[in-house]
Amino acid sequence: LLSQFDPDNTGYISTEKFRSLLQRHGSELDPHKLEVLLALADSNSEGRICYQDFVNLMSNKRSNSFRQAILQGNRRLCSKALLEETGLSLPQRLIRHVAYETLPREIDRKWYYDSYTCCPPPWFMITVTLVAFFLYNGVVLDRFVLQVSHPLYLKNALLYHPQLRAQAWRYLTYIFMHAGIEHLGLNVVLQLLVGVPLEMVHGAARISFVYVAGVVAGSLAVSVADMRAPVVGSSGGVYALVSAHLANIVMNWSGMKCQFKLLRMAVALICMSFEFGRAVWLRFHPSAYPPCPHPSFMAHLGGVMVGITLGVIILRNYEQRLQDQTLWWIFLSIYVIFVLFAIFWNIFAYSLLDLKLPPPP
Repeated sequence: LLSQFDPDNTGYISTEKFRSLLQRHGSELDPHKLEVLLALADSNSEGRICYQDFVNLMSNKRSNSFRQAILQGNRRLCSKALLEETGLSLPQRLIRHVAYETLPREIDRKWYYDSYTCCPPPWFMITVTLVAFFLYNGVVLDRFVLQVSHPLYLKNALLYHPQLRAQAWRYLTYIFMHAGIEHLGLNVVLQLLVGVPLEMVHGAARISFVYVAGVVAGSLAVSVADMRAPVVGSSGGVYALVSAHLANIVMNWSGMKCQFKLLRMAVALICMSFEFGRAVWLRFHPSAYPPCPHPSFMAHLGGVMVGITLGVIILRNYEQRLQDQTLWWIFLSIYVIFVLFAIFWNIFAYSLLDLKLPPPP
């Protein structure tokens, strides 16, 4: 249809002709897509619309012109809010709920609601949770939780131990061990309740990056700030996701329409504080296997720092190019500098400080 309005084959049509086209055929379009197209026309200062932008929008590809419409255009939402729509099936209501839980702008929520196909599903968080809970603790160890008072605690190949810090995989694999059923239970609940909706919206690549960055920052923070302690649990990654999500809610408070958002934030903060307080208490509690102390709590703080820096930038820019974000590069550079510093610290500082470490397990 657009080619009829572009006889010279320039690839553009005027916004006036574009509007007349929408008025003529708007009833055939999804109302949410129609709003995005109107926003595109309203925001275009050059008086013309690119045919390819129209194709991208209709095929659920967010073009640069769409981003311009969202950021600068007149985003008047003429139809009713997504929350007011009735007659939705259970999967549609679930997708709508996820949209309101994670996205601060109505036009983004409608875009997500229209374009989400559950393909691929949120496989990363589910896989990590299943591996942590069932595969390792249930199958390999023949028990659901490896307690820190168990004789096998320090003889484990996945635990981070300061004497075995040269085994690089331990900076990641420590997440598959937990210091008790309450530690494992809280991390599993937070991973599923927070991580799965975030992955449904932002995709596995972004969420896995935040999660893994939090995990690595957690173990490196322990190796720098609590050099004699081991570390277990997925709290570094979990706290990175949760803190990024909570910070995103605070930064977009007026736009977030999730129900009971203040109560939900309070409950999340209370649970995180309880688990962190328990980790601090356990760290300074007399160890069941001296001279090796109980696991460190510094991984929690490393995860939080990743969440409120890298995580906030990733969650704030829903499906937009991170390469164009100055803050993204600043925080990524800071993170890389910290990782490099921690690597050199692990190589040289332990011997220079002549630190007395607990014996290897």
